[in-house]
Amino acid sequence: MTLSDALRRYKCDVSTTKAGQRWEELRLDKMDNELKFVGELIGNITADQIAEWRDLRLKKVSSPSVRRDMTLLSSVFEIAKREWKCCTVNPVRDVKRPSNGRPRDRRVSAYEESALINRLGFIEGVAPVTLQQELAYAFLLALETAMRQGEILGLKVKDVHIKDRYVRLEMTKNGDSRNVPLTRRAGALLEVLIGNLTGDSLVFRLRSASADAMFRKIRDELHIVDLHFHDTRHEATTRLARKVDVLDLARITGHKDPRSLMVYYNATAAEMAARLD
Repeated sequence: MTLSDALRRYKCDVSTTKAGQRWEELRLDKMDNELKFVGELIGNITADQIAEWRDLRLKKVSSPSVRRDMTLLSSVFEIAKREWKCCTVNPVRDVKRPSNGRPRDRRVSAYEESALINRLGFIEGVAPVTLQQELAYAFLLALETAMRQGEILGLKVKDVHIKDRYVRLEMTKNGDSRNVPLTRRAGALLEVLIGNLTGDSLVFRLRSASADAMFRKIRDELHIVDLHFHDTRHEATTRLARKVDVLDLARITGHKDPRSLMVYYNATAAEMAARLD
C-alpha cells in the first residue's frame, strides 16, 4: 500500500465518521496532491522525509496549521500500522512538531459586525432569502452562542428548543454532545430562521465551503483585515466570560479543560477599567 492509497482509504473509512469530516477530506486531498513521497510504499517512508515536509510547510503556513497536518498524517500512519498492518512504525512520531505559537485572540469589533451583516443584506426579523443573508444569520448566531460554524450550519429544527432556550448538538468537534443555552437574541434569530420548517429539516441551506468563500469575499470587499469566521467563537466566549464562571463557560463551549478557556477571558484594558468604577 502506498501512502496515497492509505490517505484515500483513511478518507473513505475514517474521516466519514468524524464531525470534522470536511476539513479532514480537504487536508487529505491536499496531502495526496502535494507530498513528494506520496507514491512510495507507506512502510518505506522515513522520519527524515516527514521532517523535510514539515520544514517546507512552515515556510507557507503557521505553526498551528503544520501541527494539525502532522496530527492528521500521524493518525493515518497509526491506523495503517495497527489495523491495516501495512507498516510497522509511525515515522511522524519521531519528528518534532512546531510549537503552537501564541493563541489567536482576534476579536470582532462592533463596526466589523455591523458592516458585515449590512453588506450581507441582513434585515432584522425578516427570514433570509439569499445565502448571503443566511451567512449573516449564522455570523450573528456565532457571536451569541460561541458555536462553531459547522455546528451552526448543521443544526436541524429538532435540535432547536426555543421555548426552553437551548439547542442540542449531538455531534461536536471533540466527539461529545452538548446543550448550548440561547440568549434572547439567539432565540429570536432562530425563531425567524425556522419559520414553518419541521423535524429533520436543516435550519440553514448554506454549507461550510460556500460560507467560507463568501465570508472571505465580503470581508475583503470591506477591507477588514485578518478576520476569520472562527474569530466569532473567541469574541462570543469573551462576552460570555463576563456573565458566567469558567466551569459554566466550559459547558457552554464544550472545552474539556477549563484552563484552556483563560485565553477567552480577554477583556480590553478599557473594559477592565470600567469594571473598577
